[in-house]
Amino acid sequence: MSDPTGLPFAFPSVRGKKLTAAFDGGRLTSDGGVMLLAQAARRSGIAEKLAAVISDRRDPSRVVHPLPEILLARILAIACGYEDGDDLDHLRADPAFKLACGRLPESGADLMSQPTVSRMENTPVLRDLIRLGRVLIDLYCASYAVPPAAVTLDIDDTCDVVHGQQQLSLFNAHHDARCFLPIHVYDTATSRPVAMILRPGKTPSGREVRGHLRRLVRAIRRHWPTTAITIRGDGHYGRPEAMDWCEDNGVSYVFGLTGTKALAAKVEPTADHIRVVRAIGDKDAVRGFAETTHAAKSWRQKRRVAARIEATRLGLDIRYVVTNIATGTPTWLYAELYCARGQAENLIKLHKGQLASDRTSCRHPAANQMRLVLHTAAYWLMLTVRDAIPTTHRLAKAEFTTIRLRLLKLGARIRETTARVRLAFAAACPEADLLRHLATVLAPAPA
Repeated sequence: MSDPTGLPFAFPSVRGKKLTAAFDGGRLTSDGGVMLLAQAARRSGIAEKLAAVISDRRDPSRVVHPLPEILLARILAIACGYEDGDDLDHLRADPAFKLACGRLPESGADLMSQPTVSRMENTPVLRDLIRLGRVLIDLYCASYAVPPAAVTLDIDDTCDVVHGQQQLSLFNAHHDARCFLPIHVYDTATSRPVAMILRPGKTPSGREVRGHLRRLVRAIRRHWPTTAITIRGDGHYGRPEAMDWCEDNGVSYVFGLTGTKALAAKVEPTADHIRVVRAIGDKDAVRGFAETTHAAKSWRQKRRVAARIEATRLGLDIRYVVTNIATGTPTWLYAELYCARGQAENLIKLHKGQLASDRTSCRHPAANQMRLVLHTAAYWLMLTVRDAIPTTHRLAKAEFTTIRLRLLKLGARIRETTARVRLAFAAACPEADLLRHLATVLAPAPA
């Protein structure tokens, strides 16, 4: 019986010329650029490092898909925009993904299917997840050639809306949704992720914040014992327990602080002056800064507080930050140091919006934490590719979706012969020169 896929068929003519089609184009892929991600993954060994700390309870004699391969395939799929494990059901035969995972495109066996991926996501227990978190911190520290003199880490959370009865999900009145509020920690100066922690959909307590900071700093200190660490966060991270711990352990901090009548009274002379200047000059807005010391009832001591005071036609707006940093003007402390934490919001959007890390739809929290780890690994691969782009190139600061469209979503034909595998991109590939450059830069270091 003949193969019906080989029979040509016709479309309407175009300008008098016949248009015929057939299924004889060879093995094609729409994700030819995934090989760049594969090179970045091999260079960092990210899949192997994650797999090494997961307890694989399968019978070794019956394993068809090794754990590092399963992790790598899932991470590559996420980076390419395939956010669900179900996508592996058709990607498992994709020639580019098979090559990226170390399998030959035609003669090699297909990759794993969705059930295998789902079992992998549900494999780690709490002890495994703790070790996985340490691997992410190890990757962050290893991304520096030498220990830095100082780093500033931004801690923030984001609303991860759920659509079911997942464990740990709670209704949050502020977000008006049932959700998780996972914590994200970034080194915003380099856009590098440090830690991702799944947690219930409620504001963290001071004790919880202190525990997260203690574990985070302890893991970093194993690599960088002398690096000065500054923790930066908004008001609900500035809890007495967190500030006490930072002061006791040589960690600098700058946190947002909720205003009170006592604080307003202390900065009133400066605020009154700013109001007068705005009124006399009939200006739309006048901004100034003030500094004071303050001790709330729950604090064990007085602490430095900086205030940003802005008078507008609508009234007076005052924002406060509390810190244990003794140097610098209040203007620098608020406008330059604290406000720089806004970059963390952009990085969360990359992680959550462009890599779909809010797909925490598993019932058990351990599986959802595992998904956060996988999406963070995909973030690392995308960031590695972007960092390898020359700084003068227009894509050097591009968002992940742009990099995906320009460098990963490339149609290619893959041919396997006895001696070699050929990956052929279209001659009109707009980023051909950049693609060639990245393939060279991201090549694994010689053994």
